[in-house]
Amino acid sequence: MIAFGSSMTSPEAYERYAKPGILRAAEPDSEIYAFQAAGSIFRSYNLMLEKAAARPDLEALVLVHQDAEIIDPNFCSKLREVLRDPDVGVVGCVGATGAHSIAWWEGSVSGGSAVYRYGQLGGGDMPAVAWGGEETPREVRTGEVETLDGFMLALPSWTVRNLRFDESLGQLYGHDFDFCLQVRAAGRKVVTADLQVAHHHSLDLVLENEPWVAAHIRVAEKWDGRIPGATPENGDDDWKRRARRAEAEAALARLVVRSKELQRDAQEKELEDRLAGVTTSLSWRITEPLRRLNALQKARRSSARQAAGSPGGAAEDGR
Repeated sequence: MIAFGSSMTSPEAYERYAKPGILRAAEPDSEIYAFQAAGSIFRSYNLMLEKAAARPDLEALVLVHQDAEIIDPNFCSKLREVLRDPDVGVVGCVGATGAHSIAWWEGSVSGGSAVYRYGQLGGGDMPAVAWGGEETPREVRTGEVETLDGFMLALPSWTVRNLRFDESLGQLYGHDFDFCLQVRAAGRKVVTADLQVAHHHSLDLVLENEPWVAAHIRVAEKWDGRIPGATPENGDDDWKRRARRAEAEAALARLVVRSKELQRDAQEKELEDRLAGVTTSLSWRITEPLRRLNALQKARRSSARQAAGSPGGAAEDGR
């Protein structure tokens, strides 16, 4: 049995996005855990894990943010195919390698066909891997990674029964990165799969700066010297704390820049769509001959003015 769970801070968002997606993907025997947020997303998810762990027939628990919508009609069958590997500890849509902080998008980003769906500037979709920047390949590339974007996390039964989200880390930020590190520390794999999910989200990627910075520092302190590929730090704690805050604030600044880049791309798309809407309309096609004639007449008048203003033209007028 594959169960589904979502933590709600906005029941309206859950009803609009997560719930329809869960009902689309769920099977007749699926259990659905839709909990009003119990303090933090860490706590809410742990309550869902406890409930799901009691089911002896549990195959996996799928955790989706309230603004994430599963749009894949074959979601469960695709997930089961990935979970045939008993070493898989958590599955997501988008992830990265080489990320050493909760700013996972600063690593090498890859993933499936999940999209980032925004409502501003006329609305639209962009590949979820766009978090990784313009250099990130847009084709589907799935497989083992080091961390995931937590808008959708699928946990096999082993993970549900053996691991928990660290409730000491804050309210929201960093839950995905920390949990993936726990999975890897337990000797299990973190993988992406081509699961079609739409993450409905503002183009303003972080709305609260200080909680994000605080979570960045807490996670860095927790995994100090134990993140694979990271260089262990030396020095007194005061210097390390200041260095971590500087690192967190720099990562936040880069995130703000990336947010502006995504907004620029969305604005360009909106203008292109508006232009395409005008140039493919019936009225545009009907009036095309008139526009051609006007352009030709304008060109002739311009040529005549240039000829009249030339030295040769002035001499002929004098005769």
